[in-house]
Amino acid sequence: MAKSKNHTNHNQSRKAHRNGIKKPKSHRTRSTKGYRRNNKFALVGSRKARAEQKAAS
Repeated sequence: MAKSKNHTNHNQSRKAHRNGIKKPKSHRTRSTKGYRRNNKFALVGSRKARAEQKAAS
């Protein structure tokens, strides 16, 4: 019985170039989705608390 092929890279680069190999997008600011979004609200709360503390002292 003949050996079965373990690996081939045939046609993969052609397929990639048909779709266009793109550079990864550079984002100026981080996404605020998920936990980062919650972090934004927490930051606002702590800013308020710091301002109140400063006013009290």
